[in-house]
Amino acid sequence: MPPTLLHYSDVENAYDDPDRIGRLAGRLRGLRDGAAVVCGTGDNTAPGVLSLVTEGRQALPFFEAVGTDVETFGNHDFDHGTGATAAVVRDSPQTWLTANVEREGARFLPDETAPVAVREVDGRRLGFVGVTTRSARYNPGAGPLSFGDPVPAVRAAAATLREEGVDDVVVLSHLGREDDRLARETDVDVILGGHVHDVTAERIDGTVLTRPGVNGEAVFAVELGETVSARQYSIEDAPVYEPVADALRERLAAADLNEVVAHVDEPIERSDELIAAGETRVGNLVADAYRWASGADVGLQNSGGVRTGPPLAGDVTVADLVSVVPFEEELALLEVTGAELRRIVREASGDVVDGLPDGFWNGHFSGLSVVWNDATREIERLRVGGEPVDDDATYTVVTTEYLLGTDDEYPTLTPAHHVDAVGSQYDALADYARSEGVDPEVEGRIVRRGPVEEREE
Repeated sequence: MPPTLLHYSDVENAYDDPDRIGRLAGRLRGLRDGAAVVCGTGDNTAPGVLSLVTEGRQALPFFEAVGTDVETFGNHDFDHGTGATAAVVRDSPQTWLTANVEREGARFLPDETAPVAVREVDGRRLGFVGVTTRSARYNPGAGPLSFGDPVPAVRAAAATLREEGVDDVVVLSHLGREDDRLARETDVDVILGGHVHDVTAERIDGTVLTRPGVNGEAVFAVELGETVSARQYSIEDAPVYEPVADALRERLAAADLNEVVAHVDEPIERSDELIAAGETRVGNLVADAYRWASGADVGLQNSGGVRTGPPLAGDVTVADLVSVVPFEEELALLEVTGAELRRIVREASGDVVDGLPDGFWNGHFSGLSVVWNDATREIERLRVGGEPVDDDATYTVVTTEYLLGTDDEYPTLTPAHHVDAVGSQYDALADYARSEGVDPEVEGRIVRRGPVEEREE
């Protein structure tokens, strides 16, 4: 029987749903046999509500139960700082692989990680290498780390593994859209991918690429042999592995985040497709909470920072709200000119971000309304507080400190714009819900025009 790679990735908020993480564990345990290697490709310790409370340690019962063999780092695995990451690495059963994460010129955690690993399964030698997206450098918790170009790192690792006589080179990749470049520019057989939250299995220049989505959506079984094949398994009908589910239930109860702070009559959806399409109820909720907490003219939240998950419905708890933006991130009050605000809105359109899917919108606003033409890539109308934006005027904007200096999302925003600290993201949401309730509406803050629509004067 040929070896099989069992691939999971971007578990993230699934830990906050004990049945869901129990089903993911149940599916992996059901597929595992002596010819299987269990592989994780990052963001499997964070973000999430329990991740905030336990600094990523809520993942340990899952890792133990499924017997993860090899893992690489995702950008969110550094959410709680490198010390917390190191503690998880030391206490987890898998071998952590990284070929491009360094600290002070040396591999991150040189005594606990490796650049490559070789596993022999039923007489077949498998070589593994792990790489992390360079955008992880913007994660505040990554602090002292540097992230090298993954392509030369993988190219060198693959050459080393070939010299050691492996039959297959497998990349554990948390690169997202850069996987295409990796496949075309390196000599590897399989890329187990993450970071991008779509579920996919494809072949690029002869290299098989799989991504299992987010929040434990799916698992891939990649069978190695004369040809490589990939089969997708859903977790929706998987049996719940109760020891993992029970462990997470106990952690949730101990976290004491069950205070009901609001009630929602009409469920607030938060799917990936919805969040990145333009104005949404959940995006308005977050941006309104930021502006309410700060008194700023404009509230701004990037789309990637709003996490997907089940709709907010019925009684809404603190844990529910934390799950929307589950980061230990401070809000920053900024001062920008009207001209800079125009550039910020253009950046929200996704114009400056490479590799985004067509139509991706990367911003949610409060206090600001924009009419944007997708055909001409131009702002047709921009108002703050109902008034046209004056390029020479000064406006206050509240957003997360993460966006200051992220030159691949909002290059206009820099630390020089910072005038005050406001408090944490999730505290702002919980306090806003207690005071104002949770009843956001879509009200024309972001209007996107297509080429056949009549322009508004």
